[in-house]
Amino acid sequence: MDTIGTPTLWTVTLVAVVALLALDFALTRKPHEVSMKEAVGWSAFYVALPLAFGVWVWSVHGGQTGLEYYTGYLVEKSLSVDNLFVFMLLLGAFAVPRALQQRVLLFGIIGALVLRGIFIAVGAAALDAFDWVFLVFGLILLATGVKLLRDAVKGHEQSVDISEMRVVRLLNRFFPVTDDYEGTKFSVVRDGKRFVTPLLVVVVAVFATDVVFAVDSVPAVFGITGDPYLVFATNAFALLGLRALYFVLEGALSKLVHLSYGLAAILLFIGVKLVLHWGHIVNPSVPEIPTLASLGVIVGILVLVTTTSLLADKRKQRALAGRDDDRDQRDQESVGS
Repeated sequence: MDTIGTPTLWTVTLVAVVALLALDFALTRKPHEVSMKEAVGWSAFYVALPLAFGVWVWSVHGGQTGLEYYTGYLVEKSLSVDNLFVFMLLLGAFAVPRALQQRVLLFGIIGALVLRGIFIAVGAAALDAFDWVFLVFGLILLATGVKLLRDAVKGHEQSVDISEMRVVRLLNRFFPVTDDYEGTKFSVVRDGKRFVTPLLVVVVAVFATDVVFAVDSVPAVFGITGDPYLVFATNAFALLGLRALYFVLEGALSKLVHLSYGLAAILLFIGVKLVLHWGHIVNPSVPEIPTLASLGVIVGILVLVTTTSLLADKRKQRALAGRDDDRDQRDQESVGS
């Protein structure tokens, strides 16, 4: 499989990823609440970095490779927002103090990077050896997209049932859990007995959800580019900025009521793209969807669901304000009578 990832480029990229994670660990060493100014600043940095890297890819390796990189990054960034929804639910379910939230998010990002690195290596080897893996990846995305669309149509809200998570039940079986958080500690010793803290439990829960997201996101970006290096780079850049992006979008996430429809449409579209690509390999007369068209479709879907979500939220706020006005008026009339 052709790749722009030379040994030197892989080494530089991995060193850069580790360095950025180390920097995040240093920033979160002392627990503190993240201000909006801090979150916006780091979010801007983690958006500018992949955009600048894309300019290098485009100029050195050509427009087609650059287009694949930017499209893959957009797909991964879109899917990573769904990660944020689940992270937000987990942080709320475990009542994680705001000062510790960014540390939990950081561990979640590390887990996602490791898992996706494994999935990418396995997926790239499978695609290189068996053409039918494109069909398998396409079917996985189609099944996931259909499930996400059904949940959105039925109005099923994302939820997290802590008591039903097997990894949490397994951890609780072997170790008692303290009632309170102990700063950034994962465990403490009390009366000669080892206890784990809720911080370790929530981190384990986040790791468990990372597995699910890796299954969806890796086939999705392989539907855009077959280059394992670009697949890893787009995943890494999309994930590295999640810690800061969470605190920027925390208030806005609940307003993106149509995001599930958009993500379902993107997964279905890429699933079809992968199936067509497999069909083209088997029979060259089967058409393929070019990368530029893919980028246009993905951007169009994201713009559409964002716009409709904001309009729906605005209508909801107006309706709530109208009901409040009616209630105030009735209260005044009852007082007057």
